[in-house]
Amino acid sequence: MNFVDLFERIDATTRTSEKVQAIYEYLKTADETEKLLAVSVLMGYKPKRPVKTTDLRLWIAERVGIPLWLLEESYYIVGDLAETLALVLPQDRSSVPFKLLPILQDIIAMSRDTPELQRITLDRYWTTFSGTSLFLFNKLLTGNFRVGVSRKLVIKALSKYLDMDEPVVEHRLLGKWDPFQESFATLFHQEILKDKHFLPYPFFLAYPVESPFFDKADINDWILEPKLDGIRGQIIIRQDEVFVWSRGEDLMTDKFVEFQRLHTILPNGTVFDGEIIPWKGGRPLDFQLMQTRIGRKNSSKRNLEEVPLVMVCYDILEWQGVDLRDRPLLERRNLLVEILSTHPVDGVLRLSELKEFATWTEANSFRVSARRYHAEGLMLKHKSSKYEVGRKRGNWWKWKTDPMTVDGVLIYAQSGHGRRANLYTDYTFAVWDEGILVPFAKAYSGLTDKELLQIDHWIKRNTIEKFGPVRSVKPELVFELAFEGINLSPRHKSGIALRFPRIFRWRQDKTAQEANTKQDLLTLIQSLHEPNS
Repeated sequence: MNFVDLFERIDATTRTSEKVQAIYEYLKTADETEKLLAVSVLMGYKPKRPVKTTDLRLWIAERVGIPLWLLEESYYIVGDLAETLALVLPQDRSSVPFKLLPILQDIIAMSRDTPELQRITLDRYWTTFSGTSLFLFNKLLTGNFRVGVSRKLVIKALSKYLDMDEPVVEHRLLGKWDPFQESFATLFHQEILKDKHFLPYPFFLAYPVESPFFDKADINDWILEPKLDGIRGQIIIRQDEVFVWSRGEDLMTDKFVEFQRLHTILPNGTVFDGEIIPWKGGRPLDFQLMQTRIGRKNSSKRNLEEVPLVMVCYDILEWQGVDLRDRPLLERRNLLVEILSTHPVDGVLRLSELKEFATWTEANSFRVSARRYHAEGLMLKHKSSKYEVGRKRGNWWKWKTDPMTVDGVLIYAQSGHGRRANLYTDYTFAVWDEGILVPFAKAYSGLTDKELLQIDHWIKRNTIEKFGPVRSVKPELVFELAFEGINLSPRHKSGIALRFPRIFRWRQDKTAQEANTKQDLLTLIQSLHEPNS
């Protein structure tokens, strides 16, 4: 089985078991030089796009002899550039074997080539590939490769193929490993992990709590902590080095310099799990300020002073080289308390706060007003729970506060992608500012398919102007937007930025004049920053 066969089998089914079996059978038959590259591509690896999409569209239009405007219109209808390119190219030829290694090497090399050499390489592939091979090449070329399997499914297939436990496979694949430098032997050999002391443990993730939970759960069996708004991470101290990993498998040590001295304070073989947050004056700062740390290659002295970071620790996974993940949470918590109280960690490690409530009703009162306490809600963890791998139901739950909402007026719409390519589903919303509508948020999720069709028809009938793929529409429709955070932002025209905005509901009961104002949002920001009573 080659990679094209694998893709077609995966694409032809929605059943998880069939996708896992397809990957497993591919791994059993694929060339050694191909299968690790295939694993990396399935898990999200993609080379940097070497050619501007504007050049790609121009070159393909010239190659097939159609006007550029016709290709552009086709692209807007199809919604995917790689698929558009594959559809307009001739399909009446035999395709050469699809080999990932030379294809990826050529795509990477094209980044260094002149436009003339880039066109020669593209012409070679465009004249030798057809069908699925041509589509897959274009997907890799445009850096938009999605194959329809999750990382978890790939790990399941690898576990079966290697006869290795899934948590071990996941651990071996953490970090930004290079598929051109690694092999199955270097990644999965039983002894190789000893040489990769910098790797974190796979993170244990919580599910949103479900209502039936409260009918049976005894609150005395659970640890309750404020759910903080930061970056989930692990701090690792091994071989006299410190490594700081985010949950997204990014190594953040150089950006989070506050933690680099910990190897002089704590013993080798120490791994903490917690939330890295900006902290000053005895309380958390807004998460938006943390972006100023993440977005810079090197933080200035002023930036470090204005936005100092701490880890609020809620678990210890390894101590003096011993893996503690199978021990009960309460035991790990007691050890964490002892470690942080007996080692001078310079204030950069803080113990997570435990909340004591007599009933779930009392806990809910805190959850509802959690933002006043710089939290997003509560984490619920069973006292006897092990530290598991991935998102599991049962022992860890997150109980978030309700989102904030605002009513905005639809003023711009753009067509979506994929199956939504023929519908206007990406929206820009505005609020009133002294009688003028000012754009403040974009959102594209939250509506039913029926509502999307209704709104699409309305947009096409009520367009004022067109700007390429964007339409401005009559300011009549009102939508309630939900969001998790709000801050002042000079980068936005309204001066306001929302975190994770999405459409909560279509307010057909409201007119545009009844939508919120910019002052409403400013008042909300001010209320969130007022000291607790």
